[in-house]
Amino acid sequence: MYIFDHRITLEDREILEQYLGGFDYKTSGLSYSALYMWRDINCFSWEIIGDYMCVSGISHLELEDGIILPFMFPPLTATGEYDPASLRETIYAARERFEKAGQPFSLRLVPFHMREIIAEAVPELRWEDDRPNYDYIYLTQDLIELKGRDFHKKKNHLNYFKKTYSYEYVELTSSMADEAMEFIAEFNRRKDVAPHEMEMLRMEERAMADVFRSIEKVGYSAGAILIDGKIEAVAIGGKLGKNTITEHVEKANINYRGLYQAINNEFCRNVASKAKYINREEDMGIPNLRKAKLSYRPCKLLEKYIASFRK
Repeated sequence: MYIFDHRITLEDREILEQYLGGFDYKTSGLSYSALYMWRDINCFSWEIIGDYMCVSGISHLELEDGIILPFMFPPLTATGEYDPASLRETIYAARERFEKAGQPFSLRLVPFHMREIIAEAVPELRWEDDRPNYDYIYLTQDLIELKGRDFHKKKNHLNYFKKTYSYEYVELTSSMADEAMEFIAEFNRRKDVAPHEMEMLRMEERAMADVFRSIEKVGYSAGAILIDGKIEAVAIGGKLGKNTITEHVEKANINYRGLYQAINNEFCRNVASKAKYINREEDMGIPNLRKAKLSYRPCKLLEKYIASFRK
């Protein structure tokens, strides 16, 4: 379900990045690499309304009576500034677009530092915490060094992998797309999940096919671990602001003990020169995923909120 006129394309990368880079949003979803990667799965669309860019999409995490509802990101500025009056006009105009499409309006994935900006412009909005979509942010150096008692188990797994297996970490390029897709297909075949989860994996698989072929065009940071010349782990990220890389995808063959720790460690080493921080996105409210992300000791959880008009 597309609300606005324009899709996320390679041709529109420049104007999208102008607005995405116009303010320090910090949130993983507001980067060109993220919007491009999930553009079809989440039906992302955009339009400039007044002084701001509006981006809409759908979330597969929040269901209401089995219906997936659209939402809008916080409006994006190209200047680094927000004027309450013009921001209010844009939000109300966007709301009209949703209503014309027969859809309820809400702002989602609003980072904590934008809540006050939006609330000043539209005080009649009601707010709710969105804990499943909090971003996990880590110091890159912490994930490289794995120092201290908190990282003892992960360091043990990593050391075991390095001592047991002969491997090579390589930059993942579009020339390796077919090999990477073979890895993704095998990875999904090993999954034993409910039918709706498998459908999500299939959707992701289709998205990854395009991503692997567009690594350089989109500007992804990507790496793979080869064992006996075969891809057994991949990691793909994108630039977020001036000093952060968001890791969008991290997958590894669980038959190799320590491989997940290895791909994470190697990816961080290889992006350290351009990223003080690694944003490993949200946990989607999945208990095991939350436990895993917390186990890497984030230096910050980026709070996000949902805003909707009071009825």
